[in-house]
Amino acid sequence: MTATAGIPFSHISAKPLHPTFGAEINGVDFSSPISEQVFAEIYQAITKYGVLVFRNTGLTDEGHIAFSRKFGELDDVTPYISAGRKHRLKYPELFDVSNVEADGSILDPASPRGQANKGNDLFHVDSSFNPRRAGYSLLLAHELPPNGMGGHTAFADTRSAFNDLSLELKQRLLDNDYVACHSMHHSRKLAAPEAFAGVNPLDYPMGRHKLVQRHEASGRMNLYVAAHVHHIEGISPEESRALFTQLFEHATRDSNTVEIEWQAPGDLVVWDNTCTMHRAVGGPFLRSYKRDMRRTTVHDSSPTAWGLNEHTSVRQGLP
Repeated sequence: MTATAGIPFSHISAKPLHPTFGAEINGVDFSSPISEQVFAEIYQAITKYGVLVFRNTGLTDEGHIAFSRKFGELDDVTPYISAGRKHRLKYPELFDVSNVEADGSILDPASPRGQANKGNDLFHVDSSFNPRRAGYSLLLAHELPPNGMGGHTAFADTRSAFNDLSLELKQRLLDNDYVACHSMHHSRKLAAPEAFAGVNPLDYPMGRHKLVQRHEASGRMNLYVAAHVHHIEGISPEESRALFTQLFEHATRDSNTVEIEWQAPGDLVVWDNTCTMHRAVGGPFLRSYKRDMRRTTVHDSSPTAWGLNEHTSVRQGLP
């Protein structure tokens, strides 16, 4: 038996990637169904580290989906397909987060989809703008650009971000119990202001979530922030911007982030959106090389999954 950062593992091992979060996991055989004993240790690891990296998994689309279901109920792209969006992948449970078009060509970064994708370059959490937010995300590499061409993924530790706040600011946040309003349209406009100049995020529904909340699995307090946050309720726009900027910059400072390099097809990264943020790191590959990445998204099943939102199937970003 080995011990990793205080957790005894019998079936897997974990190599920490950062002093406070993130680990590379070894000892998992994805060529056969994952046993309950092995998955229990994976769950222990994701609860502690927030981000897990599995190398050379050999997973197919089917295996990717099957492994993801062990974490809970999966979201899917059916509402977007029904609204007319093209989907080049076989399964609706797979979100296409590639720079690959439906016809197999490389996405033009200047195209409407390319402009919308710029929002992924900002630190965010998945689906906080929808009524029910995302819990876990599982991103699998199918085709990667050559080494040195970019395409990494960066993560930020929002539990440690809260823990490292001053006592005065922590108390202010807890006393006021602020609610933040999340909008996909807002983050897209931030990332591509010219392309979305005519969009007013206030014209669309927003996901409402407590700014500070307890991370259920670990019991630790968490700062639930993201580039999707349009405003904080109950205070002036100026105070809202100042407070959000202070918290967001604190959470995404260099000492609180880690950048993960994708090494080969079959690499899988799993993260918990309720205690980490992430962003895509660009590079010169964008116009020249395919980066075929497919993500499953597990609905959050914690008591705060729906935030202060109505339990509806409304989705943001529909055409």
